[in-house]
Amino acid sequence: MSVDDTDSSGDASGEGTPDEHGTLYVVGIGPGLPDHTTAKAKRVIESADVVIASSLYQEFLRADGTLPPEDAVDEDGVVTREDGFEQEIVRSTMGRQIELARAAFDHVREGKDVAHVSGGDPSVYGKSDLIFTMAEEEDATDVPIEIVPGITAALGGAANVGAPLCNDFCTVSLSDKWRGWDEIEEKLRAAAISGFVIVLYNCWRNYEKAVEIVREGRTDDALVAIVNDAGRADAGRNGESHFITTLGEAADHDDKVSGMGTSLIIGNHETETWSNDDRTYLVTPRGGRDVDDF
Repeated sequence: MSVDDTDSSGDASGEGTPDEHGTLYVVGIGPGLPDHTTAKAKRVIESADVVIASSLYQEFLRADGTLPPEDAVDEDGVVTREDGFEQEIVRSTMGRQIELARAAFDHVREGKDVAHVSGGDPSVYGKSDLIFTMAEEEDATDVPIEIVPGITAALGGAANVGAPLCNDFCTVSLSDKWRGWDEIEEKLRAAAISGFVIVLYNCWRNYEKAVEIVREGRTDDALVAIVNDAGRADAGRNGESHFITTLGEAADHDDKVSGMGTSLIIGNHETETWSNDDRTYLVTPRGGRDVDDF
C-alpha cells in the first residue's frame, strides 16, 4: 500500500478508523529484564486493557512490577488494580498465535488497548509479520497496529562482546520452519563472501552446518562470538554468557551453544580483538583507523 493511497486518518479505505477502537500494540521487551526494556514498552504494557504474553515473559514483567503479581490475577485472568483499572492477562503459546491474533482484533474493536508481547524486537523474527498477515486475512484493516521496538539479540549480544557491528552486518535465522534449508544455505554463502559481519539466530539447530558453509567463503581465523541469553543474566534458560573463538574452531564448541537463547556473531576480515586488564572484546572498525578520520 502506498502512503499516497491513505487519507489523513491512515486508513486506505478513506473511511478512517472508528473512534471507539483501541490500538493493538506489538511490544518488544528485549531480553525481558527491566534494564533492557524501553520506557515506552513498559508504559504500554502497564496501561493496556489486555496483555498477551508467554509465561516466561510474564515472569520477567512481574519482576519489576510492570505486571501485577500472579496471585493478584483471578481465575478469569483479570486483575483489578487499586485505582479500579481492570487488566486481562492472557498466556501466549506457540500453538495459539492465530487464535490470539483474532482475539486481539476483537478486543481492539471493543475499544480496548492490547499489548501483544514479543521478546527481543517484534520485527526481528518476532510477531509483527504474523499480526499484519492475520489482519489481512481476517479483514481487520480497521484495527490500528503500532509496533513498539525492543533490543534484539544481535544488539544485546554485540554489546556483551564489544563493538563487532560497527560496520555493515546482516542477520540470518537458522530455523527451517519458515524457510527451506536450501534458501538458508544460499543466504549464508552470499553473506560469507560479501564481507558482512553475520549474526546467526536460532542456533539451537543446524549451527554446525551453518559454520561449515560460512567457512567456504571466509578464512578460518575469522573471529566468532558465541553469546547466550544476552541481557538476561541468570534469568535466561541457561544463564548469560559469551565465548570468543574462531570460525575454524566454532563448531567444536557445541558445549557453549545452549539452545534457543544462543546467537553467533561471525566477524569479517576487519574484525579484531581489543583487550584491557579485564577482558577481550571484538571490534569491527567503521572504516577509518585513524582518530583524525572521525
